Amino acid sequence: MASERLSERDRPWVMRTYAGHSSAAASNALFRRNLAKGQTGLSVAFDLPTQTGYDPDAELARGEVGRVGVPVAHLGDMRTLFGGIDLGRANTSMTINATAMWLLAMYVTCAREQGVALDRLSGTTQNDIVKEYLSRGTHIFPPGPSLRLTTDTIAWTVANCPKWNPVNICSYHLQEAGATPVQEVAFALATAIAVLDTVRESGQVPAERFGDVVGRISFFVNASVRFVEETAKMRAFTAMWDRLTADRYGVTDRAARRFRYGVQVNSLGLTEAQPENNVQRIVLEMLGVTLSRDARARAVQLPAWNEALGLPRPWDQQWSLRMQQVLAFESDLLEYPDLFEGSTVMTGLVDGIVAGATAELERVLEMGGVVAAVESGYLKSALVGSLAERRARMETGADVVVGVNRFTETEPSPLLAAGAAAIEQIDPAVEQAAVDGVRGWRAGRGDVTGALDALRAAARGTGNLMEATLGCVAAGVTTGEWAGVLREVFGEYRAPTGLSAAVSAPAGNLDRVRERVRRTAGDLGTGRLRMLVGKPGLDGHSNGAEQIAVRARDAGFEVVYQGIRLTPAQIVAAAVEEDVDLVGLSVLSGSHLAAVASVLQGLRAEGLGDLPVVVGGIIPPDDAAVLRESGVARVFTPKDFAITDVVDELVTVVREAHHLAV
Repeated sequence: MASERLSERDRPWVMRTYAGHSSAAASNALFRRNLAKGQTGLSVAFDLPTQTGYDPDAELARGEVGRVGVPVAHLGDMRTLFGGIDLGRANTSMTINATAMWLLAMYVTCAREQGVALDRLSGTTQNDIVKEYLSRGTHIFPPGPSLRLTTDTIAWTVANCPKWNPVNICSYHLQEAGATPVQEVAFALATAIAVLDTVRESGQVPAERFGDVVGRISFFVNASVRFVEETAKMRAFTAMWDRLTADRYGVTDRAARRFRYGVQVNSLGLTEAQPENNVQRIVLEMLGVTLSRDARARAVQLPAWNEALGLPRPWDQQWSLRMQQVLAFESDLLEYPDLFEGSTVMTGLVDGIVAGATAELERVLEMGGVVAAVESGYLKSALVGSLAERRARMETGADVVVGVNRFTETEPSPLLAAGAAAIEQIDPAVEQAAVDGVRGWRAGRGDVTGALDALRAAARGTGNLMEATLGCVAAGVTTGEWAGVLREVFGEYRAPTGLSAAVSAPAGNLDRVRERVRRTAGDLGTGRLRMLVGKPGLDGHSNGAEQIAVRARDAGFEVVYQGIRLTPAQIVAAAVEEDVDLVGLSVLSGSHLAAVASVLQGLRAEGLGDLPVVVGGIIPPDDAAVLRESGVARVFTPKDFAITDVVDELVTVVREAHHLAV
């Protein structure tokens, strides 16, 4: 047996927890506690205003500041965020996309202030804008200018920060949006091709150094509880990337062609019902990206057991860190060569994924590449259709989810005995402090006109934007001002919703619901029931809203859905203009109380106080009670997984609003 072991135990992967909330000071304290507990890398969560290029005092930022991450509005915030942390030794991952260049420029400036040579900086900026158009929704600019920002960041880091991963091709959110393993591999590789082709065509990197570009491309993937299939997916990813970089880009250095990836396992697969089951789900998902030595993750971050309930506490994150440490240091996983070498079962699974992903990748490339496939709506429709099929299998029970659609009997959970204290609570004063802070920063800095003019001129030209961005950081420009100049030059972009061509996968007694919809429209004397689906604020996670919209459409509703990132005033205006019978609001960022209150206030001002409003999202029970008391007709949370039943309840809401028999 001894001969089967490695001569030397493998080093474990970089261990991270995805962290950041409230303020730069609070997040810095959390980072330092986590590092003291044995975490070996940092993974920074930024709040939605920072991700989408707004300052804390912007209208769209209301209710969103510090909710799903840390607000970083200027260099002072970045200094505070990394205070007392040696950036020359840190390995920092930043989940940031549309504003990636800006956040990296602030990080680089902090490193310089610490006296750290830039060639010592190691870490990652996610900087994958394509998946934002498809799933996560924090894009700002159209695809062309967005890829330019990505290209400029890559070129600058290859020349100045050779250990930094300037882009992290992110299939994580594709899986959450519905991607099958075949689609996840194909669409992610199509994105990588778009990025690499754009960098090559820009001429900013000499041909002889293109292997350095390929060698710094990393990936960020998802892993579901089907850990055997996930292992095969990662082995397929590894094989296809090696072949692609050799054949398409002529990279001969095998080390540069290595598939380098980090992972966070599937957060949206966690359940609100019996949330203690999420612990074993997380462990099994971790196995899918660690079991195979030849395709093992370079970095792993795990969600917490209670993420379907709200923001995890530091103790919850510690539990997830300890899962990694037990696997890496207590088990014998790292003592052996690849466990699947020679396995006919694994070879068959891998070959099947490679064949399917190759065909799908060729289909996307024949369309003109991933940008054309985004703009045509093909990719979004494919994901919405795949997710509809997945949800239908769950509703019918074909896919078992323990505690949700089978084995629902349960004892009271002691983990939830603390009620609202079982999740992290964000003090409402955090937002006002951030607003005051950014206004104080603007008042105390010098003139930034010259720096912004230089950025504007660079954006209108063809040169690399990084130096102008660094100049803005040094001058004291804010996140919103930097993005505002680029909005002015590049414009903004609204991605296709994917609903018009989405493939239906109905489940439940949809015929009965269709009859109720038809009968209710007849009772009201209208041709069809009309429903407005709105996403107020900056939350771009549209999967749930899209699935409700598709099923409501299939049930006979006329659905008005205008996509993500709407102000309450825009939602109210749409409700008035479209003369709808029902408004459904989707909020997953935690800003539901402020956002919903603004919509209700606007409807009342328009004389539509009786128009029924329902809300869906990750909403704690105490907040759900507040929403119902404020006039919301129904509150739906992740436990309401049967979409046809939800649509049936929407019909009931309309009937109740008009005093019709239910």
